[in-house]
Amino acid sequence: MKLKEVIAALEQFAPLPLQDDFDNAGLQVGLTEADVTGALLCLDVTEAVVKEAIQLGLNLIVAHHPLLFHPLRHVTGSTYVERCTMLALQNGVAIYAAHTNLDNAFGGVNFEIARRLGLKDVKMLVARHVDGIEGGSGIIGKLSVPVSEKDFLRTLKQEFGVECLMHNALTGRQIQNVALCGGAGSFLLGEAIAQDADCFITGEMHYHDFFGLENGPLVACLGHYQSEQYTTSIFERILQKEFPDLRIEITSLNTNPIQYY
Repeated sequence: MKLKEVIAALEQFAPLPLQDDFDNAGLQVGLTEADVTGALLCLDVTEAVVKEAIQLGLNLIVAHHPLLFHPLRHVTGSTYVERCTMLALQNGVAIYAAHTNLDNAFGGVNFEIARRLGLKDVKMLVARHVDGIEGGSGIIGKLSVPVSEKDFLRTLKQEFGVECLMHNALTGRQIQNVALCGGAGSFLLGEAIAQDADCFITGEMHYHDFFGLENGPLVACLGHYQSEQYTTSIFERILQKEFPDLRIEITSLNTNPIQYY
């Protein structure tokens, strides 16, 4: 199959018009008429990931985070972005990113988090309509039964493999209405409060956002990588459905640049 066919399947699920204005989702490196030998799925594109694709004989990398986020003024190998780009070009490896368009799509990143938590009655926290396409930012849903704060935090740690879970003060809240946004979702905290969420889950928050929540929701920060690590599962389902004969591999590498001591 051609690269353009794989791109069409990904963008049918997560249309590019849904991406935020600051983003640079889409084809980053490669030619649309190239034949695809297989796809390596990842969260981040690093030199090690590009080398992994080469070693596996796969000439397409599908990532959540764009490698090329800011314009390149030169390609001399002085940064990891330049080195990844050079390595991919030298070895005929295409790179495609589905970023905020996947965040904002139905069934996207936030829906995957909700699925793993068993949330019901899930809907967009902030609905959006772009060029006739429906999507939105964040989601809100319900647990089947209320649980204690500690039990819910324990579930988050276990399900997402979180070594250090940040949260605000515990007040004895019962958790049932859950709002969430993978990645950097602090901009949705106010909307979660407005919609009476008992808990707001995201990947990272600003320090001062934790103040003044004594009568508000439990806020839990998983870590950016941890909140989006299952993006590869979404890519896998899309591609397996559309191209059952395509070789698909999920990276074996943990690309989280943040370490915990």
